Amino acid sequence: MSDPIRLDKCVAALANCSRRDAQQYIEGGWVSVDGVVVEEPQAAVTPAQVTLSPEAQLGEIAPATLLLHKPADMTVEAAIALASPDTRSALDTSEIRLLKRHLRRLNPLMPLEAAASGLLALSQDGRVIRRLTEDANTIEQEYVVEVEGELLPYGMARLADGLKYQQRMLPPCKVSWQNEEHLRFAIKHVQPGQLQSMCEQVGLRVISLRRLRIGSVSLGKLAPGQWRYLPPGARF
Repeated sequence: MSDPIRLDKCVAALANCSRRDAQQYIEGGWVSVDGVVVEEPQAAVTPAQVTLSPEAQLGEIAPATLLLHKPADMTVEAAIALASPDTRSALDTSEIRLLKRHLRRLNPLMPLEAAASGLLALSQDGRVIRRLTEDANTIEQEYVVEVEGELLPYGMARLADGLKYQQRMLPPCKVSWQNEEHLRFAIKHVQPGQLQSMCEQVGLRVISLRRLRIGSVSLGKLAPGQWRYLPPGARF
């Protein structure tokens, strides 16, 4: 039985390629050891264990952005831990191949307060991170808010334009009744506790709130705790 060697060295010999190309094959998820994909070039293996996929392609691996349905009453930090192979939604139509590296070093962007549920963007992509950080205050978000209580006179008009939060006049937003118990907000620069305060100022108490959209990217039918990839070419 031969002594174990590094996986990238083994793949380089198997594919008659450079070690750098071998590392790209491995990190791209194209190499299996005893039928299990291994993405670590330094893994110790024997040549008989190693298989290179016939569909293997070379190329730099693009950073990923995940769209997660954060459950209510969960911190953002705890929600990040939900991103795993088992929680990828069957509704994901991006056709992006799942790699372990896609689930590491994910930055939560435009984070939700713990009580809220809904769309949370997790990204490794510098362009997405800059967009949702530097332009965060200009990006419209959509929320559905469950409320109870009696709306004060002119309450809808005041919600749309005319309220303060933390001594600051709020910019206009769009608000409408979705049904008798739910309000729908299209709003920018939402701060923690702001929607609860806005509703309280017009006689309503917030029971729950869920973010449906960030810019042009929507939650869709993602189940709580599940995620999908942001498709290539999609923009917030």
